[in-house]
Amino acid sequence: MTQSPGSIALLGSGETSLAGGRIFEALAAQLGAPLRVAILETPAGFELNASQVAGRVADYLKTRLGNFKPVIDVVPARKKGTAFSPDDPEILAPLLQANLIFMGPGSPTYTIRQLQDSLAWELIRARHRLGAALVFASAATIAIGAWGVPVYEIYKVGQDVHAVPGLDLFKSFGLPLSCVPHWNNTDGGADVDTSRCFLGMERFAEWCAQVPPENTTLGLDEHTGVILDFQKRQGIISGVSSVSLVRECNPKIYPSGSSFSFDELGLGSVAPLDDIRPDAWQMATSVSLPEEVLDAPSPELVSLAEQREAARKAKDWSRADSLRHQIQAAGWIVTDTPEGPRLSRA
Repeated sequence: MTQSPGSIALLGSGETSLAGGRIFEALAAQLGAPLRVAILETPAGFELNASQVAGRVADYLKTRLGNFKPVIDVVPARKKGTAFSPDDPEILAPLLQANLIFMGPGSPTYTIRQLQDSLAWELIRARHRLGAALVFASAATIAIGAWGVPVYEIYKVGQDVHAVPGLDLFKSFGLPLSCVPHWNNTDGGADVDTSRCFLGMERFAEWCAQVPPENTTLGLDEHTGVILDFQKRQGIISGVSSVSLVRECNPKIYPSGSSFSFDELGLGSVAPLDDIRPDAWQMATSVSLPEEVLDAPSPELVSLAEQREAARKAKDWSRADSLRHQIQAAGWIVTDTPEGPRLSRA
């Protein structure tokens, strides 16, 4: 089967901020209609209000992405061995139809424990290979990396600095990549260095020295993120600050609005399909999609309809007719309505 991996967005924090909203909108525009969003509760699954944590993101996206008329599902895959297990196919059903999947705040090490070797994680990876966009923020960015920072264990409990194996999302694409959100955090004020996800620069240097030398770390400033576009093969920085590319503990800084190539990052665009569990791959590829998904126009057709609308407003009737013929040649009809052009199958 031909692969067409979706984009992956990584946010340092602020998934419900202005900066996070812009990243969600950029991905929604890439995906086109219909937009189906799945939000996993897993990172905060140990908290009594896990549903509220995910629910706040769902409520935000309903408003922020209102123009895309999203269908949003919260997936309560909280803990293995419970009624809300990340191995329960019924709970995970929304993942099979989602084209945008989100995980965010919580505990990185808890997320790793619950998703490692789980059906949920395999389905997420399979959906990405089939074109779904993935968005990770805060704790989830740590969990999906090759090596994780056990933030709470070090910062709150007082354990020695150490690295933990992560879910290693990018291994299949040839890159040992780890992420550190809250890179520029200043909650400690002038007294305590809380940068580098609350570890501080001194303890981060210890962590950095413990991971393999071939590891690449992305330092994600707060309210800032990067969209890894697998089609354009580039990482695009968005938000209020910057992203740091760290190799051998030597950071290279990319400010908002800049970009870097996949070649510079060392990231491939194609992954082997046999590294996904067969049962998960079969589920992801054999699902019966809703009729509205099957009957949805492609982003290219939507773009043609928008260009035709612009031509009509400019009274360029010749171009408008030409674009209408292109749409018809693809088997679709464009109808002008007070709300704008509407596409339907011929």
